Amino acid sequence: MNIKRSIVLRVRVVFILIALATAAIPLRIAKIQVEEGDKWREKAQTINFQYREVPATRGNIYAGDGSLLATSLPFYRVALDPTMAKKSLFDSGIDSLANHLSAYYRDKSAKAYKRMITDARLEKKRYIVLNRRQVGYQDMQKMAEWPIFREGRLGGGVLFEKVEKRYRPFNSLASRTVGFVNEDEYGAGIEYSFNEYLKGRDGKALFQRIAGGSWKPVFDAEDIKPEDGFDVITTLDVNIQDVAETALLRQLEDRDAAFGSVIVMEVKTGKIKAIANLQKNKNGRGYGENYNFAIGDQGNTEPGSTFKLFSMLALLEENKVSLEEKIETGNGAHRFYNQVMRDAKNGGYGTITIREAFEKSSNVAISKLVDMHFGSSPSKFLGYLDQVGLREPFDFQLAGEGKPFFKKPGEKDWYGTSLPWISIGYESKLNPIHTLALYNAVANEGKMVKPYLIQAILRGNKIEKQWDTEVIRKKIASEKTVKQLQELLEGVVVRGTAKNIANAEYAIAGKTGTAQKLENGRYTKRYYTSFAGYFPADRPKYSMIVVIDSPTGFAAYGGDVSAPVFKEIADKIYAVDLELNPSSQDLIASEEKSSNTPFVKAGKAEEIHQILEKLGVPSAPVQPEEWVKVVANQNQINWKTNDTDAATVPDVSGLSLRDALFILENKGIRVNYSGRGIVKSQSLNPGTPLERNTIIKLELG
Repeated sequence: MNIKRSIVLRVRVVFILIALATAAIPLRIAKIQVEEGDKWREKAQTINFQYREVPATRGNIYAGDGSLLATSLPFYRVALDPTMAKKSLFDSGIDSLANHLSAYYRDKSAKAYKRMITDARLEKKRYIVLNRRQVGYQDMQKMAEWPIFREGRLGGGVLFEKVEKRYRPFNSLASRTVGFVNEDEYGAGIEYSFNEYLKGRDGKALFQRIAGGSWKPVFDAEDIKPEDGFDVITTLDVNIQDVAETALLRQLEDRDAAFGSVIVMEVKTGKIKAIANLQKNKNGRGYGENYNFAIGDQGNTEPGSTFKLFSMLALLEENKVSLEEKIETGNGAHRFYNQVMRDAKNGGYGTITIREAFEKSSNVAISKLVDMHFGSSPSKFLGYLDQVGLREPFDFQLAGEGKPFFKKPGEKDWYGTSLPWISIGYESKLNPIHTLALYNAVANEGKMVKPYLIQAILRGNKIEKQWDTEVIRKKIASEKTVKQLQELLEGVVVRGTAKNIANAEYAIAGKTGTAQKLENGRYTKRYYTSFAGYFPADRPKYSMIVVIDSPTGFAAYGGDVSAPVFKEIADKIYAVDLELNPSSQDLIASEEKSSNTPFVKAGKAEEIHQILEKLGVPSAPVQPEEWVKVVANQNQINWKTNDTDAATVPDVSGLSLRDALFILENKGIRVNYSGRGIVKSQSLNPGTPLERNTIIKLELG
């Protein structure tokens, strides 16, 4: 009996507990809904809905002449919410849509596409990517007219998700200067240094988490549209850049050198027209732009004999010497304390004038003169660094500029031999751009201007920021000294170590440099060779420096290695520069007289019409077509439709490279090109049916 009572008691206790728990459930539900409702609804929102960043379109980078150096081309990933379309719309359009997808992508049959979309709809999947291959803007517009897709995102469920790709029309041209930036916003060159302007401001949009962990965009009135990045306008000239890279690469390969740099700059303005940096690849095969030695800290090295120009400036400013006085160099060796200074020529130069000492680049002569006149006051000699503006970096527009280094008298690393060695470009460090600024100042009648690469930041036609010529020193030396330095630099090319590059067409002024490489605390038989100068010497427009590190072979000196590269680049610039070459000016003038209408061939109708309106040239009304060919009819411009939408190879003749690339690559055509300018000819005739993996060759001119 006691056992029975015990069992009944236990059952009653369990029953009471169950009843209490059952009663607590609605109370808990009520509390969650009423008291904690907002909290849990907010949590549900954050789990299934999120405002996520929508990347802005990155700004473009342009050369000084408007050539496009880097841009972001829009591509689209095609996705679908198969549950959005109404049953009648879906049933009537799915077969046609599947046929379109199969014909476009050519990777699955129409039946396979239909099965994929239908199965996803039955499984109530809210998001599927129809194909991983991204499509161009024009193809996206065509797809938007397909069945079901034409109802848009809300009616048909189609999602065209924008994906941008950074593209360089000129491939590797100026690649290190243009630079890059990675996902962590670390990089190099313009892309990195001006990232805050280029990247724009990301927007925000509401996304919904769907099956599989994917996120799909959901239209929301509170979406924040992204602001596109600013465009960066450089001072570079793509033609000069191409010439500089080509000439430098040829010499590096011929001499099997470690690396080389070239900078070309306008004398009056300080605008950099080209920066080339080529370094031997790690596998020892070929050269690439892996580091900016012209600007960066790794390019900060002992300049060698190009620094003798500074030594002569200090000597002439002190009125210590005249160019025609004699200096004894003996057999080419002179002892300073425990070190022997030597000339490159075996047996030395004997007794020569100071002018000849500079032209022949005598180490003994220059170091003896500096030690003789500044040995008791080396700080006075180095004080001229402040006078010419070479003590500190220029705060150049690209990140990573190397800082000049010079020993200071009285410090523990200053020795009795320091001044003589500094006077010929040792025991000090300069970047190529710092050395070039000094030579440019001599060419510019003593006015030192700051080298600059970026001239404007803008969005559309609105300028956000602008840079102009900045004068660092109004005069680095007296007018008399500057004239004498100009004479010395011209003499180097006429009679001295660079007479191999003397030119009958125009005069070059400059100085060779050859510095032994310091490795593990000892000077080796490897050399850092250079040539810095300007041209034409009688009316300087361009200054330039060429450095080539560790060339191999016979006569690995600045005059034999770097100077010929300088001449090759200068010759090609001179040949095409209208201001420098009278024959070119006459040719252009005769062409201008022969035509009353501007040189326009093809492009976007609206853009061309705006240009012609500003020029005051009459033109026929703008057609609704996006791309047109232009026909000059006496004194009026007429339009001819240029159909780029057909499933055939389009006609891109007369277009700029940028426009041609936009049209062709958005049609899935791979492009190879040669030359500069507008499209003269194309390897595939317009109207040729498009095939998979089509490749076209464009000739520009």
